[in-house]
Amino acid sequence: MNKVYRAALVGTGSIGDAHIRAVEATQQRVTLEAAVDIDATRVAEFAQRHSIPRTFTDYETMLREVRPDFVLIATPPGQHAAMSVAAMESGAWVLCEKPLCGSLAELDQIQAAEARTGCYTACIFQMRFGASTAHVRRLADTGQLGRPLVGVCNTLWYRDPAYYAVPWRGRWETELGGPTMGLGIHAMDHFLHLFGDWREVRAIAGTLDRAIEVEDVSMALVTFANGAFGSIVNSALSPRQETYLRLDYQRATLELTHLYGYTRDNWRFTPVPPAQDDGLLQAWQSFPPDVSASHGTQLCALVADRDANRRPLTSGEEARKTVDLLTAIYKSAFTGEVVTRGSIRPGDPFYSVLHGDRSPPRAKGQAPSLA
Repeated sequence: MNKVYRAALVGTGSIGDAHIRAVEATQQRVTLEAAVDIDATRVAEFAQRHSIPRTFTDYETMLREVRPDFVLIATPPGQHAAMSVAAMESGAWVLCEKPLCGSLAELDQIQAAEARTGCYTACIFQMRFGASTAHVRRLADTGQLGRPLVGVCNTLWYRDPAYYAVPWRGRWETELGGPTMGLGIHAMDHFLHLFGDWREVRAIAGTLDRAIEVEDVSMALVTFANGAFGSIVNSALSPRQETYLRLDYQRATLELTHLYGYTRDNWRFTPVPPAQDDGLLQAWQSFPPDVSASHGTQLCALVADRDANRRPLTSGEEARKTVDLLTAIYKSAFTGEVVTRGSIRPGDPFYSVLHGDRSPPRAKGQAPSLA
């Protein structure tokens, strides 16, 4: 008989409902035993709405009294690393909202806690878990698409000034970054998952229109270890919102257009002209049963990982690959340097603070940042 895992949700804000749906998607393999929030009224209302038996306003007390198997972290980003470490030290595995942490130094602390406790922390990178993504990976890994050559990864979203009026947003200390860290992180992780390890990056970033400390746009050029080139745009200023991923291989172009989630219908396939019936089109059309990318799909995968006592896909070095890229984008943008993977180490100001204790350039006449 399969074990039923007991979970606690930390943070009952807007993303909390996605975690409720994720628990439901496990079909009773996970039960939600407790909810935590510093706002007693909000957590009480949330628990009543979702029939959660226990509520807490103190995180450490919850860990001590509930001893959950899983901790689902949905708090403001600045709290993620410390909460992940504390959960693992209590014996829990963690599924943490992005961004997982605020620096490579914090990621090292998480990985040290994993080694010390035997537990794991997985970042929510749900875009990896759609069935159509697994299909693309199979086609690429078996060589049917040829070598990857050119990639485009755009997160063009719109966040108005009211969005940044929430006290923890727009600040390095609490949000940890702008659209590079908080919005585009999903598409960039998806990009790396499909196109491979990155080797070096050159980037620009700035605060063009919002009165915030962090950037509101960034752009990067990436060289991959396999020789492919890629471009990345992350924006919080784009009224026509779109998440766009384009992968040009030797034998075909694959495009994915969506906003916050996708199914197989969001993909477009264009073979090298003239189209030849050599089985590639048939291989592309042979999709597995469609499973959308969601919190639920990732939580189900995490349950299977715990059943097998194996490392989750979006933890450890896989998480580092993405966090390292984000850090390198900031360092390149703020210093003008070309940054290679793995070069940001202890002693580098960007190792301990994501933005290297610097501020992005501002557009002429743009409003001052938050105090």
